[in-house]
Amino acid sequence: MFRKDTLQKKDSFVYGIHPVIEALESGKTIDKVWIQEGILQGQLKDILKLLRDKNIIWKQVPIEKLNSLVRGNHQGIVVALSAIDFAKLEDVIADTYERGEEPFILVLDGITDVRNFGAIARTASCAGIHAIVVPEKGGAAIGPDAIKTSAGALFKIPVCRTNSMYGTVKVLKNSGLQIVGASEKGASNLFESTIEGPVAIIMGSEESGLSVDVWKLCDQLLKIPLMPKGVESLNVSVASGIFVYEVLRQRTKNL
Repeated sequence: MFRKDTLQKKDSFVYGIHPVIEALESGKTIDKVWIQEGILQGQLKDILKLLRDKNIIWKQVPIEKLNSLVRGNHQGIVVALSAIDFAKLEDVIADTYERGEEPFILVLDGITDVRNFGAIARTASCAGIHAIVVPEKGGAAIGPDAIKTSAGALFKIPVCRTNSMYGTVKVLKNSGLQIVGASEKGASNLFESTIEGPVAIIMGSEESGLSVDVWKLCDQLLKIPLMPKGVESLNVSVASGIFVYEVLRQRTKNL
């Protein structure tokens, strides 16, 4: 299996040289790493090599930041353990095809609001989506608040994290998925469009929508029609639900 139903305690931090090394070597899923500015020497250099080997992003911060996170002797490094274990997108796609199903993936291109993210995950789980893709940086924190808002859905649906949204969408295209971008600037109406076969729906950020690189990779750019006298846009979690269930409706109408 490519997911585990595990939850770390709230604010599950590991700090200090040796505990951090043990956490990294044990294969625990790491969410964030903070290293004190100006002390990249000694055993911290060994930790940096581990981080590079595991493709884990880290950030240098003032000592005050570390002191605000933990009260113990952090020795210049604090690691936040993830509330969930992340899945590999390639494994999810392969597993889905092997079961004779057409992959249905939801890509969140910069969704930063935790409650929106949790609500989207809940909808995705209800609709039978095979995985959610999120950015390694610039996305909502997957912590207790997201877990709660998702009503536990984040334990049931694989979440795949990427450090290159463009590269990941390319992987989806090369795996035979149709790429559908949600955009109010889309040329076609969602409800008048045909979405068949393996598909990835991409939802953009609350503020700026789809990133330019991802926009260019879309096979279709679709919009949800809005009434002239209404507000100009929908909440992203609501919009995600509409897109997801329209795809589900089209998939199941002839069953």
